[in-house]
Amino acid sequence: MALEGVRVVDLSRVLAGPWCTQTLADLGADVIKVERPARDGAAGGDDTRGWGPPFLCDPAGEETAEAAYYVGTNRNKRSMTIDIATDEGAELVRTLVERADVFVENFKVGDLARRGLDAGTLLARNPRLVYCSITGFGQTGPYRERPGYDYAVQAMGGLMSVTGPSRAEIADDASGGGPQKVGVAVADLFTGMYAVTAILAALRHRDRTGQGQAIDMALLDAQVAMLANLGAGYLASGVAPQRAGNAHQSIVPYQVFEVADGHLILAVGNDAQFARFCAVAGCAELATDERFARNAGRVRHRATLVPLLAARLKLRPRATWLVELEAAKVPCGPINDLAEVFADPQVRQRAMTVEMPHPLAGTVRVVASPIKLAATPVRYRLAPPLLGADTDAVLAEFGFDAAAITGLRARGAI
Repeated sequence: MALEGVRVVDLSRVLAGPWCTQTLADLGADVIKVERPARDGAAGGDDTRGWGPPFLCDPAGEETAEAAYYVGTNRNKRSMTIDIATDEGAELVRTLVERADVFVENFKVGDLARRGLDAGTLLARNPRLVYCSITGFGQTGPYRERPGYDYAVQAMGGLMSVTGPSRAEIADDASGGGPQKVGVAVADLFTGMYAVTAILAALRHRDRTGQGQAIDMALLDAQVAMLANLGAGYLASGVAPQRAGNAHQSIVPYQVFEVADGHLILAVGNDAQFARFCAVAGCAELATDERFARNAGRVRHRATLVPLLAARLKLRPRATWLVELEAAKVPCGPINDLAEVFADPQVRQRAMTVEMPHPLAGTVRVVASPIKLAATPVRYRLAPPLLGADTDAVLAEFGFDAAAITGLRARGAI
């Protein structure tokens, strides 16, 4: 495995941080997930353990207390409970870090400094450490102390301004509409993946120079970066793009169309594909019309062209269109729900789900990693761990005997 021998101490929870550390774990890193102990009847651990339903079911079909949300972001990790609010617990984390390669946290700015777990303190203990902080707005700037949530960042970072029905669609629909968030927490997920990239780069630098470093990841930064071509377009033109519904800002036709028995997406990416589409649709004359022959013209004359295409597409059922357009190498596709996604033969052939043994459910089916490495493939070694399942084993690896562990537990440090 590519990261075998790399030890990660993970103080992150919810999504951005755990998504980062799950990817590192999939690549072979030993990820030690440090969670708060349950206290006085209150649930401990990562908040997402209770973010259900849906919850895992045991082999008899009875619901457990472990949420599917948590299961989806924490495989291949080990869990130990440490109360970092205690001096002894915080010192215990510092002990782990002395023999770690990477430390990941997503606490509010300044929280860990009060515990002596900030980057300066831990890098002094272990100068080879890669210390990655993930926050909503970063370690600097006027918003640095604000809590950051994916939903708010999608709004503040511009994504919601270009997501949702266009003004024309709102005008045509009495139910109204407006800006919308993406259906999954993409700011969190992109930040997690950018964090992986940053950590791998920092490890490469550390291995070459012996020097660790701090990484400052912010959801808002990642959200602004992932605006990609829309951000570049604004900077080039000074014109803020508007919501376009399911259409593309710069390519036509590239959107959802209604067909005789439902909907499909048409994703014509160049002029040759447009000509082939027109041939299949029985409107070859549109491909030679000077208004539509080139993509720039199709974008300018979108309001004229799209209704002509929409009328054609309504004439045949989805299955017929998909077969004929795919044969003509015109990009298109069905709009699948998740049941259809996981039944899709391509998804199945690519092994995008995997079953893992689980102490509560017997087995659990999880979404697999998309990373396909020929020489060092992802391995599914450990099911998402129960809270504190590995506390004693990890402490033993660090030289704590049974009596010392009992004492830590009695004093509330673990």
